[in-house]
Amino acid sequence: MSLKPMVGLVLWVALSFCADLIGSRFTGPAVATWYGSVSRPAWAPPNFLFGPVWSALYLMMGIAAWLVWRKAGMSGAPGAMLLFGLQLIANAAWSAIFFGLHRFDLAFVEILVLWVLILATMVAFWRLDARAGLLLLPYALWVSYAGALNLAIWRLNPGAL
Repeated sequence: MSLKPMVGLVLWVALSFCADLIGSRFTGPAVATWYGSVSRPAWAPPNFLFGPVWSALYLMMGIAAWLVWRKAGMSGAPGAMLLFGLQLIANAAWSAIFFGLHRFDLAFVEILVLWVLILATMVAFWRLDARAGLLLLPYALWVSYAGALNLAIWRLNPGAL
């Protein structure tokens, strides 16, 4: 593989991890203490699981975007790449709303928007490179689970703000 595709891969993966970097500004020791005090359903995953799962998902997102970029370029897939960027923004925004503002209600509405953006991105990517669409499937499934968890936390903590 020549240098340009490798640099592209690194850049797309780095861009994907930017959503994590932005979102992580709203998590940390103080948030861990707060989140530990929030009522959660018995099926909520342990906190240590979130980091590795999200890291794998951001890596797959970056690879998916890279595959589309390699096949079609930015000018050949402007809609798909715009959707990819929008879902990254929505991804980072959820952390700010849920962990930063402690607004389970708004976070749930926002995660629904994120889910729609992920599905639209999956379809757009699939049309250009089926592998790219498939790489987003675990992300869509995890966000589906996260949405259900968000809703359950909202219902278990009705007065929380």
